[in-house]
Amino acid sequence: MPVIQGRTRAQIRQSIGYNLGAVYVSSASGNGTTSTIVDSSLIGADDNHNGKWVVFNDANGTSGQVTRVSNYISSSTTLELSPAIAASSATDDTYELWDDEYNPTGINDFINQATMDASDRIFDPVESLALHTDGHQLRFDVPSGLSMLQNIYYRSSVDFKRLHACASTFDEATDSDFTQALDTKDRRQGTQSLKLTIAAGASAGDFIADSITSADISGYDYVEMWVKSTVATSAGNLKLHLDNGTVTADGNDLESLDIPAVSADTWTFVRISLSNPESDTAIASIGFEYDSDLGACTVWLDDISVVRNGSAEWVKIPRNLWHIDHGESDIVFDNYFHGTAPYHLLKLVGGDKPALLTSDTATPEIPDQYLIAQGTALAFAASSGGPSTDPDQRRNQAGFWFGRASSDKRAFPLLTNIRLVQ
Repeated sequence: MPVIQGRTRAQIRQSIGYNLGAVYVSSASGNGTTSTIVDSSLIGADDNHNGKWVVFNDANGTSGQVTRVSNYISSSTTLELSPAIAASSATDDTYELWDDEYNPTGINDFINQATMDASDRIFDPVESLALHTDGHQLRFDVPSGLSMLQNIYYRSSVDFKRLHACASTFDEATDSDFTQALDTKDRRQGTQSLKLTIAAGASAGDFIADSITSADISGYDYVEMWVKSTVATSAGNLKLHLDNGTVTADGNDLESLDIPAVSADTWTFVRISLSNPESDTAIASIGFEYDSDLGACTVWLDDISVVRNGSAEWVKIPRNLWHIDHGESDIVFDNYFHGTAPYHLLKLVGGDKPALLTSDTATPEIPDQYLIAQGTALAFAASSGGPSTDPDQRRNQAGFWFGRASSDKRAFPLLTNIRLVQ
């Protein structure tokens, strides 16, 4: 289960500051400027706060901004700031006032360092449906966003309806810049794929279409298909259209679906959520659109189907049939694998390293009490010195908080049967 935390980076940073005895959290008592804060709760003589750090907490254009106190005027309890902030401070704006030896940006870095220190013990759960077997390939790139794997499943059955096997050319609407052929050598399902050679003269919006036997797909929710291109494409460069009349690719078809990004010269199995399945009661035409000018290229299509996602049955692949090639970050299946799952969608169950916190409103994917303890320890350690320069024995404080963090880390959920990608 993912770790759901309530504390934001700003709150974690403040807790670290309290442990250090280095932060004062307050709010403006009156309107200031882009270079001043007025706070009647401040105490001390003139210049008492000079050199301290200020970080704002309010989402008024200043949240997370860090600056310094250039001058403190006690008579008006005004902090003068340099550099100026993006927007004028206002009554009730909250801010943090940090001792000059603790830059809050550095504290943010300690929080992220603590996150990285725990990345081998806790993961953000991830499931991926990015891979599909073809009966030949045994080695697959691990999809991005997966740092470890626990189990791999294959889809043993699913309620599906094939719309176009790509065993015939599209002849309902053709474009002169498209040359169609059936490819019996480079394919993924059946005996052939549809090969589209697109001329340099093709322009965005060119398309081809084919009539199909009317199909009610209102009970289905995903289109699945294979795509290959000689040039890398971004999501939406290519489109799939479905309509109950004739596909026109003018934005008025029942379904105008962006094909996801495709790497060059690589067959990619794509899954696209239907936009309006409740209206798709009599699909009679299917179309492919060249929606961005990619220059001359060749595109292959194969096995265009719709599936009812919730009907899928999954079977775990025995762990002795796969391993991770850490050097290449590949999943490698045993030769016996093809007898188990020759042509199936795969589900990879694992996790990713916890995300670093990049904003004050971000919340962590690991227990925040660990981040507070480890961040405090790192801050004490970074500011410690010898006996003459360390009257508060910050090294001892660092040791205490490292111990607290280690105890918190041991309480992390025990991960079993994981295989690290790298």
